[in-house]
Amino acid sequence: MARERGEILYTIYRALTYGLSPLLYLHLRWRKRRGLEHPLRWVERLGRPSLPRPAGPLVWFHAVSLGEGMAAIPVIKCCIERRPDVSVLMTTTTASAFEVIKNLLPSNVIYQFSPLDIPHAIDAFLCYWRPSAVILMESELWPNLIMCAAKNEITLALLNARMSRTSYQNWSLPVILPLTSLLLSKFSLIVPLSTTQGIHFQLLQASPFIINFCGDLKYAVENIDTAERDNRVLEDLKVQLAERKMWLASSIHKGEEEVMLEVHKALKQMYQNIFTIIVPRHPQHGQEIALELQKEQLSVALRSRNDKIMPETNIYVVDTLGELRKFYSLTPIAVVGGSFLPGSAGHNISEAAAAGCAVLTGPYIGHFSHMAKQMQQLNPLSVQQVSGDSLVEAVGELLGDESTLEAHRNAAKQAYEALSKGIIENLWYLLGVHIFDKTMGK
Repeated sequence: MARERGEILYTIYRALTYGLSPLLYLHLRWRKRRGLEHPLRWVERLGRPSLPRPAGPLVWFHAVSLGEGMAAIPVIKCCIERRPDVSVLMTTTTASAFEVIKNLLPSNVIYQFSPLDIPHAIDAFLCYWRPSAVILMESELWPNLIMCAAKNEITLALLNARMSRTSYQNWSLPVILPLTSLLLSKFSLIVPLSTTQGIHFQLLQASPFIINFCGDLKYAVENIDTAERDNRVLEDLKVQLAERKMWLASSIHKGEEEVMLEVHKALKQMYQNIFTIIVPRHPQHGQEIALELQKEQLSVALRSRNDKIMPETNIYVVDTLGELRKFYSLTPIAVVGGSFLPGSAGHNISEAAAAGCAVLTGPYIGHFSHMAKQMQQLNPLSVQQVSGDSLVEAVGELLGDESTLEAHRNAAKQAYEALSKGIIENLWYLLGVHIFDKTMGK
């Protein structure tokens, strides 16, 4: 009975998305005009390919945005190395992810924008690419994609599987649960990023036999090369800033720049030579931040202009994509944003820890709370979770005591190394047993 209700709900969903297709097409065109879709390749979102399909078996990796895409890359590299007979197709949704990831993928990976979850786009995409397996990242439960893949006998996997509290509540509503159960029944492998997430998927009626654990794939991102730019600026920065007190605020969302500016002003009262690096989540936000700081009569340099660091410069705004890890390697202290305003969900703190930074983050970190707890359980000094009001005190203490700073840096690095060990190996074993060996042979 529950399965029949699920089938009925999916039939309704498919009919609705079919009927709304013209409006979604217009919305896509509107996004293109606003610069939110790729100006030339936006038609890929309608399932129209821009590259030829190679012969032989093909596996499709799909991620929405930059964070999920970066987590997929180590798995893709492992796949290419160990299964050279299998072609790899990767899709992402956002243009910002495309701009960074296109420079990081191996040259033999086919990269496309993901199709909208509307019937004709999904049908056209699957008919052209004919993947043997679809590997989805994190929270990608799209009914048309999943059901059409299952109908075509394409094996499905969900890696780093997670759901926010709101998503879990929505998917578990009594009226929706039959559809949720139906969708999850189509997967051959679900790899949750934490035990709590695994419990969520079991409560949503995923079979316990397909749920396996290997660790959080975001710990494996450290091994990825960053985007190519002129690194002479970074080398010059290392020399120029060698004698200055320095900290970095990364992945800053709108509104958080005010918090960081107040911290900078307070730190400047303590240390006249303070140097603050601000990396906004979205590069276009960087120029807005720079203008606001200049109105405050602060000396600001902008990365996208390759502005020179003058002796009076005390704030550097990095308004470029794909360079965050380079700047983590430059600074001893990293404050990870997207976490200081209510409603925020945090960002990956393991990248800063991998670079050997003392790591601080705000109180609103969503599903990254499991990562913070894991690191703190290994060493309480590895991550500090503080409010915006206490951020000045926390950063000031680190800047003022070299031994304390080194203790936090070492703790973060050691926690990262312990938690990242063996993740890709463990995941590859699971993919082999549940996906590759079954669908493409050993």
